Amino acid sequence: MSEYDVIVIGAGPVGENAADYAHRGGLSVALVEAELVGGECSYWACIPSKALLRTGHAAAALRRLPGTTAEFDPAAVFARRDWFTGRGSADQDGGQVKWAEDAGITVVRGHARLTGEKSVAVDGGPTLTARHAVVLATGSVPVRPPIPGIDGVEVWGSREATSATAAPARLGVLGGGVVGCEMAQAFQRLGSQVTLVNRGERLLASTEPFAGDRVAAALRSEGVDVRLDQGIDAVEKQGDAIALTIGDETVVVDRLLVSTGRRPASDDLGVETVGLEPGKAVVTDDSGLVTGVAGQWLYATGDVTGRAPLTHQGKYAARIAAAAIVARAAGQPVDTAPYGEHAATADHGAVPQVVFTDPEVAAVGRTEAQARAAGLDVRVVDLPIAVAGSSLHADGYDGAARLVVDTQRDVLVGVTFVGPDVAELLHAATIAVVGEVPLSRLWHAVPAFPTISEVWLRLLEAYRG
Repeated sequence: MSEYDVIVIGAGPVGENAADYAHRGGLSVALVEAELVGGECSYWACIPSKALLRTGHAAAALRRLPGTTAEFDPAAVFARRDWFTGRGSADQDGGQVKWAEDAGITVVRGHARLTGEKSVAVDGGPTLTARHAVVLATGSVPVRPPIPGIDGVEVWGSREATSATAAPARLGVLGGGVVGCEMAQAFQRLGSQVTLVNRGERLLASTEPFAGDRVAAALRSEGVDVRLDQGIDAVEKQGDAIALTIGDETVVVDRLLVSTGRRPASDDLGVETVGLEPGKAVVTDDSGLVTGVAGQWLYATGDVTGRAPLTHQGKYAARIAAAAIVARAAGQPVDTAPYGEHAATADHGAVPQVVFTDPEVAAVGRTEAQARAAGLDVRVVDLPIAVAGSSLHADGYDGAARLVVDTQRDVLVGVTFVGPDVAELLHAATIAVVGEVPLSRLWHAVPAFPTISEVWLRLLEAYRG
C-alpha cells in the first residue's frame, strides 16, 4: 500500500500523537521513522535524563530528614536508565512499534523526504502519496558553536550524555540551559567532577532570574564549578583528555558536553520542493497548517516548527493538528479561535515547563519581563515556600514562588516555583493560567493541609494585602 489519508514523518512522541489522533478520526495513516519509533524523548532525552537524575534526587531528599543516610551505586542508575530505554535490546523499539500497529497505524522504516505536493519518498522503500495531509514531526538537532578546535575532538551532545555507560572523572559542560544544568547535577552526583561554563550571567536564562540563581547555588553547594559570564575560547585534544581554554586558564576534562541549544530538523526533509528553506523552522498557524505552502495539505508539529520546543507542547500541537486534518478531510468547519478545538493557543502564553534539577524549577506562562514586554500591566508577588507542608516535606526546606498577575483582568499570566519537588504544583498553575481564573475565584480553591500547595493561599493572601 502506498497511498494513505495521512503520512506522518517522524515517529517520536509528537508524530505518534499526530498519527494516533488522525487514525482515531477515521483516517488511514502511515508513520515514517528513520531511527527508532518513540524518538528522541524515549531513548536519548526526556526519559533517560530523568532516569539518571532520579536516584540522586531521592537520596538527597532522604538526607534532608533527620536520622537518615543514603548512598547509591552509580552502576545501578545506569542499569535502570537502560531498562527504561531498552538499551542493549535486539528489539529496542518493539513495544512502540507494536503499539502503533495495534492502533491500526502503518509503520514505515526509512528516511523520508517531500518530493512535491502530498508526495513522500522513503529511502529504500516506496514513494507514498497522501490523500489529505502530510505532517512533519522531525524534531530538532543540536547546535554546535564555532569554537576553535572543537571539530578536532570527540565531544558529547545530549544523546551521548544520556547514553553514557559510566560517569567520567572530569566532565566539562558548555551551556547553562536545561540540558546543561540537569546533566551537570546528574553527573556530579554520579561521581564526576563537573565544570559548567555559561556565557550568560545566569543559568536558565528563559526563566525568572531567581530560578537560575537558586539552581546555580545548589550546583555549587554540591561541588560543581559553575562559571558564569565565561565561554570556552578554544578546545584541544590532550592525550585521552580535552583541554579547554577559558580566558587565561586551561581546564582539563575527560569529556565535554556541548549543550548550547537546538534547531529545527528540516535540513534533509525535501522542504525546498514546496518552497520552504531547509534548516529553518517550518512555520505554522495555530491549527498546525504550514504557512507559505499552497493548499491545505502540509502540517508540522513539535520542535520542527520552533514554536514551543517541549515534548508535551509538541504532543499538544499534534493533537490539535490531527483534529484539524480530520475536520478538513470531512469538509467540516475548523475552529481556530483562541482555545478553539483546532487552535494550539497555549503555545503563545501558557507553556508549562519543569527543569528537573534539585531544586526543581516549575513554571508556566510569562515571566515578569515577558509580561511587561507584551504590554501587560502586571503586579508580581514573591514569597518563600514556607508552609507546614514544606516543613514536613524536608528539614530546612528552601523554596520560592512567584505570581505574575495581569491587574487589568485580575488573572495569572505567569507562575514560577523553585524548590524540592515543586513540579507537582505546576498543573494547578497551568489550569489557572489557561482558564484565566480570576484571583477572586482562586481564593475559593482551598489547598489541602498539610501540603506544599498551601503556598497558594499565602500567595493569594499577599496579593490581597
